[in-house]
Parts: sequence; C-alpha cells; structure tokens
Amino acid sequence: MAQRARRWRSTAAAMTAAGIITAGAVAPGAAAAEEPRIDLEVLVVDNGDSPVKAVTAQLRSTGVPYTTVDLNDSGRPKITESFLSDTANGRPRAKYQGVVLPNEAPFGSGSAEQTALETYERTYGIPQVDAYTWAHPEVGLDYTSEGGWAGALDGREASVTAAGKAGRFGYLEGAFRFEDNAPGVQESYGYAARPRAGFTSYVDIPVPGGTGRGSLVGEYAHDGRRELVVTFAYNSDQQQFRLLARGIVEWLTQGVHLGQTRNSFAVHVDDVFAPDSRWDTERDCTPGDFDCAGGDGEGTTPIRMTADDAAYAAQWQREHGFTMDMVFNAGSGEEWKTEHGGTDALADRLLADKAQYRWVNHTYTHPFLGCVQDTSSVPWSCAKNADGSTQYMSRAEIAAQIRDNHNWAVSKGLLVDRAELVTGEHSGLKTLPQQPNDNPNLSGALADTGVKWIASDNSREPGQRAIGNALTVPRHPMNVYYNVGTAAEMADEYNWIYTSRADGGSGVCEDNPTSTCLDEPLDTTTGYAEHIVPQEARTALGHALAGDPRPHYAHQSNLAEDRLLYPVMEKVLADHRALFADNTPLENPRHSAIGTEVRRRAAWQTALANERVTAYRIGTTVTVTAPSGTQIPVTAPEGTKKQLLLGTSAFGTPYAGARSAWTTPAALQSALTLRLP
Repeated sequence: MAQRARRWRSTAAAMTAAGIITAGAVAPGAAAAEEPRIDLEVLVVDNGDSPVKAVTAQLRSTGVPYTTVDLNDSGRPKITESFLSDTANGRPRAKYQGVVLPNEAPFGSGSAEQTALETYERTYGIPQVDAYTWAHPEVGLDYTSEGGWAGALDGREASVTAAGKAGRFGYLEGAFRFEDNAPGVQESYGYAARPRAGFTSYVDIPVPGGTGRGSLVGEYAHDGRRELVVTFAYNSDQQQFRLLARGIVEWLTQGVHLGQTRNSFAVHVDDVFAPDSRWDTERDCTPGDFDCAGGDGEGTTPIRMTADDAAYAAQWQREHGFTMDMVFNAGSGEEWKTEHGGTDALADRLLADKAQYRWVNHTYTHPFLGCVQDTSSVPWSCAKNADGSTQYMSRAEIAAQIRDNHNWAVSKGLLVDRAELVTGEHSGLKTLPQQPNDNPNLSGALADTGVKWIASDNSREPGQRAIGNALTVPRHPMNVYYNVGTAAEMADEYNWIYTSRADGGSGVCEDNPTSTCLDEPLDTTTGYAEHIVPQEARTALGHALAGDPRPHYAHQSNLAEDRLLYPVMEKVLADHRALFADNTPLENPRHSAIGTEVRRRAAWQTALANERVTAYRIGTTVTVTAPSGTQIPVTAPEGTKKQLLLGTSAFGTPYAGARSAWTTPAALQSALTLRLP
C-alpha cells in the first residue's frame, strides 16, 4: 500500500519557466479553456536511501503534505494515470504538485509506470526532483570522464551560481563548504560534470585537477518536463543538505505550498543572580552534589557573574544584534546580597540594563519542585510518606516560588511575562528514574500563577505536552556546563565524560551505545576553543538550519570568568551570516513565541494526519480548508494577497525571498483564499 504521511485534497502550482510561475499545461485535446486543479501535495517515491529520506524529512518539518510510495513494498500501488490524476467537479485534477524520485527513472526507462509518470509531469507541468543520481547525458550532464570529476567532496567549497541566486536558492549568500567532520572517513561522494543543452546549474564546484566548474545541483529542462538533478549523496543531518533543503522544496513546489520554515536561535541563560557550583578537577565531581564523595561544597568558590561580566553581556548584545533570555532567581540573589554586606554590584548592573534583555521566571530560590529528595544514598531517591506514597513539594510552596519571583521582577521594573516559566533543573516535571511522574501539585500551581509555558529538557522530552492548562517548551541543553567558569575546567569535565577509563575518563561513553569516546583526552589549555566550541556551534546551527524553533540553554556561570558561552554564540551567528543572504535572517524568538510555534506545528501535523486539510490551486487562486480554528502555514511568492470578504490584504511577512505566515480564513469565510501575483 502507499504509505501516506497525510492524505488530503489539494491544488498547487503548475508550469514554471526560468523560475516564473505560469498556468498549468493541459494535454492536447483537453478543455484548453479550463485551468486544471493542482493539489498542494507532493508524491515521494522512496527506495529507502538517505537522499529521499532527507527530502522527505524537509517536507515534513516544513509542513508540506506528501504521500509516500515505498518501492520496497511488494503491495504498493502502481503508478498509473488514474493514480496521478482524475477530475474534480468536471475539472482536470493533478493529485500532486511535485514528485520526488530516488533517481531519474526508478521504474525503468520506457516502463509503463515511468511513462505514466513522465506523461503526467508533461501534461500538468509538474516538477521532478532526482534526489541523487550520477552524471550522464540522460540527466543533461556529460560523463565525468568528459572534463568532470567524481570523488569525495569532504571539505570542498561549492558555490551557488548566478542562476541559482536568481532562482530558488537566492536565500544563500553564495559559497559553502562540504562538511569534513571525521578526517579519514568519506562523508560525501559526488559527481561534478559539465552541463549539456537544456541544463542550468544552480550549485557547482571547481573541477578538481581540471579546468572549469562542474554541476552538483541543476535543472534539466527537456521533452516538456523539468528535473532538479542532484549528483551528490547526502543525509538529513549534513550541513550541505540543510543549506540546500529549502531551495529544493521551493523548486519542487514552484514557491507555492502549505507549510513554512524559518531559521531561529534563542539562548536561555539560567540561574541569573544565583551562584553556581564549581567542578573539582581533582575529585572529578562537583562538591555539594549528592554524588560527590568527600566534598560538601563548603570552602569552594562558587561561580557568579560580576558587574563587569554584566556590562560585557549588554555590550556584546548590542554589538552582535542578539538578545539573550535572562532566566532569573531573584531570591538567590537577595540571599547573596545579604551574605555579602547588603550590596550586589551584579544585580545593580543587570537592573540598570534591564531593558536590553528578555526576562524569564526561574523561581525565587531555585528549589527542586518535584518529590522531596532523600539524599541518604547515591543516587538520591524520592522520600516516602508513612503509607508508602511519594512525598511531593506542595502546591502552595510551588506557587509561592513562582509568585515571589514574579512580584520581585515587577517591583524592579522588569518586563517579565507571567505566562513563562523555567523551573530549576526542570523540576516538578517527571525525572527518570527516581520520579517517573510529574509532581501532581505542579499543574495546580501553574494555574494559580497564570503560567502557560513551562520549560522542559529536550534531551529527555523532545515532544511538547500538557501540564494541566500549560504546555511544555522543550529546550536544547548546550554542552557548556553549568559548573565551570574556565576553559580548563570545561575541558577537564568534558574529558571525564567523553574519554575511556583507560584514558582516565569515567567510561560513560563506553557504556552508552549512543555515545562515542574521544580518541584521546583534550588538551585542557586548547581543548575548549579548538574542539568543544566548533562542535557545539555546529550542533546549535544544525538545529537552526533544520527549522527547529526550540531554544538552547546554558547558565550564568558561562557568562562569568572565562565567559565560555560567547565563543559558541559568536560562531553560530557568524556562520549563519556567512551562509545566508540578508533576506534570510536568524530569528530570535522569546519563550512564549517558541511554545506557540511548537504547538501550531503539532496541531498542523495532526490535521494532516487526520486528513482534515484540503488545499489546491486553480490558476492564480489557492484555496485551503482546515478544521475550524486551525492555524494554516502557507508559503507563497511576493505580491500574494489574502482574499477578504471585501477586497484583499497583503499576505504574510517576507522571509528567504518569499512570503509566509500562519493564517486562518478571513472573517465570515470558511476557506482560506490567496491570490497569487
């Protein structure tokens, strides 16, 4: 059977020439005066290889409906004229606006299925993506033996051509480099070849050891059809694919599709005003932690920002055009102030610059909001009542922690949103293995204090879920640890976690099947700058390029002493600027906006999975229906208008050379109607 990620009735774009959207073509003999209906859905023919999987993942994350036909399923439907098209209300209907194939002819050249597909594409002007193929004349390229090249692309620089910049890849700045994360291991293989007549290259590289340039991505227009030909292998995690994925989808859908995606990056700085414990490089643990034998934390120097660190943070933000979210514990700051002569230069400096940050409630004194912790053994366990039930922090205590912190913020003039909350260590939520359930008092306390968005740890719970009337906002933990202030401490703890027992590490990496050990311990002098920073920046940038809106989090300790967080953030920002054109900025949303985005995406995927969405295009009119109240994501060209009951309004906001938005039908209308330029 066909594997459908979603199945609905829709309509899309038709023929394009040189990237310009035109009306759909109709076969000779058809009713030429009647525009065909083209459904806004993509057909994916999947052979199980990673390039098709990668394109499919991009369709899903963008929110584009698609139907999958699995070539490895003996019971799959045959590709026939009736499978691809029919009529709707007497009008010719193309069921798919674009086709993704593993290569140019997966059914075999001249076969009945291949012929049916090619006839369909020709009749309705439907584009075809060849997810990965080799260079040969049948895809509009010379053989690599004719002035081209085939081999590993690791570390090689590719460029978007002038035609690519003028077309669907114009959101890219120009040049980018293929990843080379593991020297000695081939990560990318490809064919760079000279175009033949009818072929327009969009991405190319200099021919290694030769002259001229060879295409890696380009359009082959022939026989009344258009193919996007990709001649290098990739998977969904590789940066080179992530950079090109948006353009592949825009080319495939001719710039008109359901779904939208934007690059975003937000960083939460937890524990602001509070001190953080310090890693002990001799004990290989953190004194004061339950599992640090022989060290209660007394006599150690905690890590806490200074006034100079705060002044630097404000200046850094201004210079880089980026706003951090200060996730604060006011009560911990007040305790520090009392213990240090009644003054706190750090708080004074942060409050003087309060308008330059976003502020998020982190509870008043950062207590553990879940079960009462019994620390008499390692690891800790949940304390029990006399009847054997688990002891939990009370609803009143949780609410007081939230309310007191909020009230302090209001008294200081901080612009804080009552609906946003990050609990200490994400406590109150289930914590495995000790606390398999949420604190049953948490949801009531959230309702009492008006909290709608509560942070969770994405490494534990990547999905959003409800806590009473509130929703979680999963956050990505950054590998810049809370308990380090210097680069040497950071590298030392990193070595403890990521080196084998034979190399002096904990061996955790050996015991965890999802982890790998370092080949050798990092130099504690250079390891942070040379290994950890580029690796962590690559991970964070990868989330942004995948359209993942979830925020990242670090701690105030990372803005103190050696100020470890800045090199990571600077590299993410600099790399994004170098890769993307000015029309594709790195957005920086706040906690509640991220929660809203994650919620909308989940609701959209549910509507698609339940076949509750109908979308199609007839000529320059796009019509979409969805369940009442559902926010509909749409991407369309500049100049698109939204039809109102009387007149029209501009649709969406600009991003990456197009316009996109979450939207709903206009007042007194049951369907969303867009007028394309």
